[in-house]
Amino acid sequence: MRIQLCITLVAGLVIAQQLPLAAAEPTSPPESNEQRIARMKWWQEARFGMFIHWGPVSLKGTEIGWSRNPGPNGHRGNIPAAEYDNLYKKFNPTKFNSKEWVATAKAAGMKYLVFTTKHHDGFCEFDSKLTDYKITSPQSPFGRDVVKELADACHEAGIRFGVYYSQPDSHHPDYRSTNHTRFIKYLHGQVSELLSNYGQVDVIWFDGLGGSANAWDAPRLFALIKKLQPNIIINDRCGLPGDFGSPEQTVGAFQMDRPWESCITICNQWAWKPNDGMKSLKQCLHTLITCAGGNGNLLFNVGPMPTGEIEPRQVERLKQMGQWLEKYGESIYSTRGGPIKPGKGIVSTHKGDTVYLHVLQWPGDSIVLPALPKKVLSATLLTGGDVKLAQVDGKITLTVAKADQQEIDTIISLKLDGAAEDIAPMSISK
Repeated sequence: MRIQLCITLVAGLVIAQQLPLAAAEPTSPPESNEQRIARMKWWQEARFGMFIHWGPVSLKGTEIGWSRNPGPNGHRGNIPAAEYDNLYKKFNPTKFNSKEWVATAKAAGMKYLVFTTKHHDGFCEFDSKLTDYKITSPQSPFGRDVVKELADACHEAGIRFGVYYSQPDSHHPDYRSTNHTRFIKYLHGQVSELLSNYGQVDVIWFDGLGGSANAWDAPRLFALIKKLQPNIIINDRCGLPGDFGSPEQTVGAFQMDRPWESCITICNQWAWKPNDGMKSLKQCLHTLITCAGGNGNLLFNVGPMPTGEIEPRQVERLKQMGQWLEKYGESIYSTRGGPIKPGKGIVSTHKGDTVYLHVLQWPGDSIVLPALPKKVLSATLLTGGDVKLAQVDGKITLTVAKADQQEIDTIISLKLDGAAEDIAPMSISK
């Protein structure tokens, strides 16, 4: 679980923030706006990705990282460190199959995958040469490099591959100590391993718990990242803005000038928990639709079981989402949010000369839109049935019989006489 705290790290990190850091390595010329748009294009078109939180703690069914006592920044979990840190010696997920995980992501309509290579507990799911606290340790009964198998499966299946890496590390003796600079060397070394040993990495997802850029020596770290993976996309949790914002467990606000991605769980907990409450199909799809309508992505989290399998009910829910996207994905993929801002049970997306109106809750038989600076040439009900279009004094009235109003989402496609992206975002008046 990644609780994004709006605090300044204390103790060792405060010390670290006062330590002189080496100047950032020389970098290539600054990226132009056109280059940035080109680099981000696939990610913004994807709209939907899979997040995976998994590790030895699944044996306990408690939250990853945070259930260790002491945890990062002194957090007091419910599992003593001596017990938590030795769980990996019993962790033998023999039913783990990377291709099955990736197949589940594809069946859900997801276009990329981000995996927790190391969470706040410090346990590494990859063959790091810098620690023995890892899945390939001689003391691990499993002994396989999960990151390698998952990266290979993603590359083979055409799913973009991303790595989550927690800078906080409650297991490492130098974290938040007077030797924090030695810990920074460890941190940079592991990031280098992840970006050097697993082929193309499309996303790196940090989780710094509010630490400053100086706390992680982020300028030098970002220079290293860009040197190793020039086209990578970086989130905003390393003390620097990165490429996108990452609201957690909530849908981000409508925003056209900066990319964002909401990370949200399919159940309540990030890591697997027996009988954890799971979101309904309606909740799952509304989350995805409202993210797209706000011009953001959804990184939807699953927590595999200690066997290595994703829970069957979670797999089934994801397949249901994929079945919906097979029918209506044109209104989500490769779209931008708006021009009608989310509100009153209505969100919109657009692509080219088409606006997709997603009606999640009907106020009656009709909805009224504000005047658009483009003429609506036609209105079509993608979800089946008929829609009546009326344009009076610029305002647009769309009427759909109750029999054609869908429980989850009624999608109306509006064909315009020009590009929808030219329309300034607007709200539906109350």
